[in-house]
Amino acid sequence: MKINLTIALGLAAGLALAATSATAQIKNAPSGTMAKADQTFMNDAIEGDLSEIDMGKLAQQKGQSEGVKQFGQMLEQDHGQHLQKAKQTAEQLGLTAPSEPNAKQKSMYGHLSSLSGAQFDGEFAKDMAADHKEDISKYQKQAKSRGPLGDFAQQTIPTLQKHLQTAESLNSQQSKR
Repeated sequence: MKINLTIALGLAAGLALAATSATAQIKNAPSGTMAKADQTFMNDAIEGDLSEIDMGKLAQQKGQSEGVKQFGQMLEQDHGQHLQKAKQTAEQLGLTAPSEPNAKQKSMYGHLSSLSGAQFDGEFAKDMAADHKEDISKYQKQAKSRGPLGDFAQQTIPTLQKHLQTAESLNSQQSKR
C-alpha cells in the first residue's frame, strides 16, 4: 500500500511538472518563430500607418482634384486612429513599435512629393491602390490566426477595403482624363 501511495504521488508530481512545463512553453512561444511573424506583421502595420498618414498629408497639400484631397484627409484620419490601436496592441504584446516608415515607403513618398497637378493625382491614386491591395492581403492572412493579432487584423480589413475602393475610383477617374 505504501509503495502504491509513493508511486501515485510520484506520478502526480510528474504530471504537475509536465503541465507546468507545457504552460511555460505556451507562454514563452512568442519568443519563437510565431513571435517573429507577429513582430513582422506589427512592424509592417505600424510602418504602413505612418506612411499612409504622411501620404494623406501630402495628398492634401499637392492634390489637384478635390477627390484626391479628400482621400488624403481620409487616409490621415483613418490611419492615425489605426496607428494608436496598432501601438497599443504592440505594447500589450511586448513588441517594440517602429517610429518611421520603411525605406520603400519613404522612396514612394519622395517620388510623389516631386510631382504636382494631374501627374501627382494619377500616381498617387495608382500607388495607393497597389499599396492597399498588398495590405489587404497581409491583413487577411493574419486574420486567419487566433488571438489579439488575428482580431486586430480582422477589424482593420473593412477600412483597408474602403481605401482600396476609393483609390481605384480615383485611379479610374484619372485615366479618363
